[in-house]
Amino acid sequence: MPSSNFSPNSIPDLAGRVYLVTGGNAGIGKETVIGLATRGAKVYMGARSKDKALAVIHEIQEMQSSADIHFLDLNLSDFQSVVAAAKRLRDEETALHGLINNAGIMAVPYSTTTDGYEVQFQTNYLSHWLLTYHLLPLLQSTAQSNSEGTVRLVNVTSDGHARFPPTGGIRFEDIGLEKESAMMRYCQSKLANVLHTVELNKRFGPVADESRNGAVWVAAVHPGHIDTDLNKQATGIAPGLILRAATPMMRCLGVLDKQEKGAWSSLFAIASSDFKKSNSGAYIVPYAKIGTPSEYARDERLAEKLWQWTESELRANEKPEFASKPMNDALHDSID
Repeated sequence: MPSSNFSPNSIPDLAGRVYLVTGGNAGIGKETVIGLATRGAKVYMGARSKDKALAVIHEIQEMQSSADIHFLDLNLSDFQSVVAAAKRLRDEETALHGLINNAGIMAVPYSTTTDGYEVQFQTNYLSHWLLTYHLLPLLQSTAQSNSEGTVRLVNVTSDGHARFPPTGGIRFEDIGLEKESAMMRYCQSKLANVLHTVELNKRFGPVADESRNGAVWVAAVHPGHIDTDLNKQATGIAPGLILRAATPMMRCLGVLDKQEKGAWSSLFAIASSDFKKSNSGAYIVPYAKIGTPSEYARDERLAEKLWQWTESELRANEKPEFASKPMNDALHDSID
């Protein structure tokens, strides 16, 4: 795959900074945690299983005894868990320098969460939207007391956002896509990640208001075709059979890269001094390069419509975790 000259070793010292990585106990998320912690950052590892997360933290600390990593109980298929995780982080930390919305599932059979949404759309997009919503005030207040560009947010997406989304990009009238393929549901959720990034940059990034304090730099990251457990998780009949059969061949041909390289673009966007103000809102491709997302992903009207739909959907369903808004005045003005 094409690459820039970026190396994780070029990331500056991150001592004193705090980051949250969702899905940080495995795959690309784990490598992202390692990349941040080895540069001196305090890292929260968002994960569902405490036992698995603690085992991974112990493994990392065996290699790097100074690694400051903390488990954060986070189940993205449960809105209450998402809000509780955000509250715990706000209670424990006075600053948050970076949020990496990394966790995701791919091409699983159709099912709905206890909150009533298709599981891929909630896990990959809705819950990350909600988590971001509850952490934005902390990110903004941190940005106000730090140098420009210190505070950033990364949404991990996929080139799948351009491959098989429904016609129109987001099928608002049938958001669960129950009768469609597992892969189409996945691609719609990944497109939503990019559109979320576009709208975050518009509302809270450096382009929102040059004179405004507290701008958060954002990026959507396609990590590459990486050899992770996502291929095993793809249990939808067609994609599951194809991916499981093709994975060994792709490894041999070098189509699938190692897990550590999958974290490179996230690390570049969240912490590298080579990621500039003008790059905020960008789509990052392997490895650490500015790419061009799909036509749907560049549609600002679609991004705004998705933001409004997401907010209205949660309000219409009277989700108490959404109604208890932790926003500061600036964020109230932008959302209300």
